[in-house]
Amino acid sequence: MHIHILGICGTFMGGVALLARELGMTVSGSDANVYPPMSDQLEAAGISLQEGYLAEHLDPAPDLVVMGNAMSRGNPAVEYVLNKGLPYISGPQWLAEYVLKDKWVLAVSGTHGKTTTSSMLAWILHDSGMAPGFLIGGVPSNFGETARLGETPFFVIEADEYDTAFFDKRSKFVHYHPRTLVINNLEFDHADIFDDLAAIQKQFHHVIRTVPSEGLIISPEGVPAIEDTLDMGCWTPRLTVGLKQGQLQASDVKEDGSQFSVFFDNDKVAEVNWSLLGMHNVNNALAAIAAARHVGVSIEYACEALQRFTGIKRRMELRGEVRGVRVYDDFAHHPTAITTTLNGLRANLGDKKIIAILEPRSNTMKMGIHQQTLAESLQAADQVILFEQQGMGLSLDTIQQQLGDTACVKHSIEDIISVVCQQAQQGDTVLIMSNGGFGGIHQKLLTALAQ
Repeated sequence: MHIHILGICGTFMGGVALLARELGMTVSGSDANVYPPMSDQLEAAGISLQEGYLAEHLDPAPDLVVMGNAMSRGNPAVEYVLNKGLPYISGPQWLAEYVLKDKWVLAVSGTHGKTTTSSMLAWILHDSGMAPGFLIGGVPSNFGETARLGETPFFVIEADEYDTAFFDKRSKFVHYHPRTLVINNLEFDHADIFDDLAAIQKQFHHVIRTVPSEGLIISPEGVPAIEDTLDMGCWTPRLTVGLKQGQLQASDVKEDGSQFSVFFDNDKVAEVNWSLLGMHNVNNALAAIAAARHVGVSIEYACEALQRFTGIKRRMELRGEVRGVRVYDDFAHHPTAITTTLNGLRANLGDKKIIAILEPRSNTMKMGIHQQTLAESLQAADQVILFEQQGMGLSLDTIQQQLGDTACVKHSIEDIISVVCQQAQQGDTVLIMSNGGFGGIHQKLLTALAQ
């Protein structure tokens, strides 16, 4: 079978391509931008890549066209598929039909922490010898790849609430039919497709409706948005997690999150001493431990496995150290994620200087939805550099004024690098936050610091 994937270099669709190739299918694909690291993974797997969305990429016709959710009407390849009557399907629906139908699906959902938690969960299962399959929206360092079929019925998937395709406006995760469902947290995001929090809660309730009564829903204790969603109707047992609350708890937590004890039903079971930082990662770990327990991994073993977990690319990833200045890359693109990331770093570094560089790149951020909370989320940094692009609904000058003299707004990567090179000193930490490539600023900054 030959499938052609439109939007193949996105993390999710690239993962779909790798799974299809592992199933023995012939896979080709098109994308507006064919670039590493996904292009390297795909080409190494023998997948043919073409740049742009041209009709000739679909001639001769594949057996099936898989549409990424970035595709829209008016796209030349989409119009060709429709006009020629070629069979097509969304990425999530393809996954449901060709990969997940006979699997015990462990789905990790929530506004924040999906990639990290699903990576932790996949690693715990792998480390315990369960050989799971997975599809994750990032590259776990323990695996070095975003997706694999696995050798057992267990499949871990990062369950995104973003819409499925131009022809299917349900959230992606509705297609996955999980037996184990993690809801990490629930806040307003994706303002480009959701009008309000209630619209997101409706989609979350759709997936809750699909979890069997012999399954399990794992969520934090006492989060109103989650409680309200479950109150719409829940037919599945629930296990709660949290810091000093819930059935599975973290207590005796070190301020930076690098050490904590795990309690189940108020009895201490194990301890975790690991390389990750931040209270958000402690919560992520609890969710992963609980999900692994549901498929038979003991809490003790899960905690041991987490001590061998090495993180995810672009989640507080150390990109390099030059002349005593450490440069980190982080995916944080929502005030809550920015706050928890910076607070974890501050707790770990004490009084050492933190320079935070933020590219407000998500659609929600650029629309100005977080105008009132963004400045507060950056308070833990000693210095803040905001990158402003054209056409933003977010006023970065207003954010800068709220932060005061410790913040500045820059309009080019070169200007940002110049400021950092002038002000960074030995012992300082630079944290670069963006959900995009940010023009390769990480390596450019390291090179400039070295010079």
